Amino acid sequence: MAEKLAPEKRHSFIHNGQTVFEWDQTLEEVNIYINLPPNVHSKQFYCKIQTKHLEVGIKGNPPYLNRELSCLVKTDSSFWTLEDGIMHITLQKRDKGQTWSSPLLGQGQLDLYSSDLEQKRLMLQRFQEENPGFDFSQAQFTGSCPDPRTFMGGIRIG
Repeated sequence: MAEKLAPEKRHSFIHNGQTVFEWDQTLEEVNIYINLPPNVHSKQFYCKIQTKHLEVGIKGNPPYLNRELSCLVKTDSSFWTLEDGIMHITLQKRDKGQTWSSPLLGQGQLDLYSSDLEQKRLMLQRFQEENPGFDFSQAQFTGSCPDPRTFMGGIRIG
């Protein structure tokens, strides 16, 4: 069941034919994945996470990313790691259950259809978290999907 509620795929922000970053989200966090350039020592990379801003780069160079975040994050629970040529940034959402249409303002926004799918997937995650032992894999929403942060009802099982 958990695998059905996990992000189905990473979303990509592509600019001029190149992938700038990929990302996915859960109820509690947003994950950003950046492929690192080869032949740069890991100690040269940096990532500065602030409540509403993200800066990523190589020391001594202009930042690779220097943008406002789409939503607020908890900086004390957000972190970054480098592994196998990928920088993985984990941003802890300040508002659990909030559906982000992109990690960074103005970059890689989801279209309305994809945003709706994300909201529905997060809502099902919320149901599963609040009702362990129940299988919500066949749940369907009637009408528009409720906000996962403020759910008050509205699914049909079976």
